[in-house]
Amino acid sequence: MLERLFQLKAHQTSVKTEVLAGVTTFLTMAYIIFVNPSMLAATGMDQGAVFVATCLAAAIGCLIMGLWANYPIALAPGMGLNAFFTYGVVLGMGYSWEVALGAIFLSGVVFIAISIFKIREWVINSIPGSLKLGIAAGIGLFLAIIALKNAGIVVEDPATLVTLGDLSQPSAIYGFLGFFVIAALAYLRITGAVMLGILGVSLLAMLLGHNEFGGFVSMPPSVAPTFMAMDVAGAFEVGMISVIFAFLFVDLFDTSGTLIGVAQRGGLLDAEGKLPRIKKALMADSSATVVGSVLGTSSTTSYIESASGVAAGGRTGLTAVVVAGLFLISLFFAPLAGSIPAYATAGALLYVAVLMTGSLSKVNWDDVSEAAPVLIAALTMPLTFSIAHGIALAFVSYAAIKLFSGQGKEVSISVYVLAALFVVKFIFFP
Repeated sequence: MLERLFQLKAHQTSVKTEVLAGVTTFLTMAYIIFVNPSMLAATGMDQGAVFVATCLAAAIGCLIMGLWANYPIALAPGMGLNAFFTYGVVLGMGYSWEVALGAIFLSGVVFIAISIFKIREWVINSIPGSLKLGIAAGIGLFLAIIALKNAGIVVEDPATLVTLGDLSQPSAIYGFLGFFVIAALAYLRITGAVMLGILGVSLLAMLLGHNEFGGFVSMPPSVAPTFMAMDVAGAFEVGMISVIFAFLFVDLFDTSGTLIGVAQRGGLLDAEGKLPRIKKALMADSSATVVGSVLGTSSTTSYIESASGVAAGGRTGLTAVVVAGLFLISLFFAPLAGSIPAYATAGALLYVAVLMTGSLSKVNWDDVSEAAPVLIAALTMPLTFSIAHGIALAFVSYAAIKLFSGQGKEVSISVYVLAALFVVKFIFFP
């Protein structure tokens, strides 16, 4: 049955290898079951329900990817998008978490549509490469400032907006310690470095009396507080258009980049360098986003950590199915997830920020017309606490600088259209 489903022999792999790859992938991305509920709970969502939604959305996404698309790529609620959901849309813009879930749902539906009607290639090809790099870096810096804030390392200041917090406080010490440990373990290529860092800091805080242990295992909490709670009608408000676009835009490019990157490492691309069955893979990703919004979590997307499983030999969807099984088992560890303090996950956020800001090294800094919009995207996302605002200002600055410097013909019509729409939005719907 496994041979018929996954064509193991054709991919020169075995059940044992695929299982090992699945376990490896899960260990490298399992930190999301601690980070996501903690982050989304800041919006007022029930943390236990979000924990269940996180595990179920990840499991369903992995099953669709594994059984239908037959790729060793795992999915879970995405880092960056969950931060934007919480700190940008709900706490920043003042929308309810129900409306924010409605925006996630709509972005997923649109993602499905552009995957079905092959609009994806046009969308991806019309966006300048420099903006893609700037947006990735901006999301990384957005995660970084959230991490520093959660640990009390950076605090608000009426004179300078932000300033250094009290580094003698336990939260700041644990935040830095977690980051140092995770970075060191990652450098040593220790599998599950992020999860080990989170659990290690939490355990140390418990032993020193700075955190309480809520238990280890139990029956899963109820998902009822968030299930089908999305307010789709509320998400149709004009001010939410840029938010839906941001969710869609980031998910689309993150997914496409992850699929190609992981497939390339695993030798899964065809002779032309294209990914076979990419339509199925994108449909799996977009379907998981819709399912996740129904359950009660932010956008579900493909994880670059899947590359660790591919490096361990994973070549088929059986790897993703194994990851799905492990996420389902994780449902019984809700008390442990609830025992993880925000400062313990701060180190993980800061580490992910390091990985994402690495895209800045690929920017052509000698061409100021390309570099300037990158800087705009990278700076405005953390400073405005909004991925949507960062994307909008990046498009406007790119179109304006290219036009004023006599390079207007190099810019696609779609970029001008989007830039104009963003200008209208800022002027008439601030």
